[in-house]
Amino acid sequence: MSIKECCCFLKKVRNPRKFIHHARLANETSFSVNEIEALYDLFEGLSHAIVEDGLIHKEEFRLALFSNSSMQNLFADRLFDLFDIKKNGVIEFEEFVRSLSVFHPDAPESDKIEFMFRLYDLRCTGYIEREELKDMVLAVLSEMTVSLSDDAVETILDKTILDADLKGDGRIDLEEWKAFISKNPSILKNMTLPLLREITQAFPNFVLDTQVRDLEVVS
Repeated sequence: MSIKECCCFLKKVRNPRKFIHHARLANETSFSVNEIEALYDLFEGLSHAIVEDGLIHKEEFRLALFSNSSMQNLFADRLFDLFDIKKNGVIEFEEFVRSLSVFHPDAPESDKIEFMFRLYDLRCTGYIEREELKDMVLAVLSEMTVSLSDDAVETILDKTILDADLKGDGRIDLEEWKAFISKNPSILKNMTLPLLREITQAFPNFVLDTQVRDLEVVS
């Protein structure tokens, strides 16, 4: 398209600045412009659920995940922290798109692996330590209303650390995590939301569906 054609097209667009912003996001994420337009409508709904300020607050994020704005869960709160790229306590539209892009079926597997590693690296030290792994496993099980005995949880942790901690230092770094995922690829299943490809047809329920059988990290 020539510069003249671009100018003519932008004149016909109702909000050229918004279109240019969405086009830039499409170029930098796994979404198409049409998908980002649909995500904008979804974001608008979520960001006005409790506080009508065009931003997603933690309570609105919990409401979207659990249909309950007051339900506290480490998994949900950690996910919110990762979506909140600017670390200012709210999720803006661009942060929403960039974070959701990791879950797109076309997103690079390396991005999914790194995002999941950061999800479990609760203290942001660059390592997943046993207690962090335990906290996240318990949070996920709690979200699914699944109860395991203390012995069962400890057995799960022992096996995971044994398989993933190649250096034997009691913690898992990113390279060890990548190797662990390569041997257990099904762990990444929940890092892909197929409905994001169909976002232009119907809004998906904004729920990360975690299931016991997918918790290979705890099997």
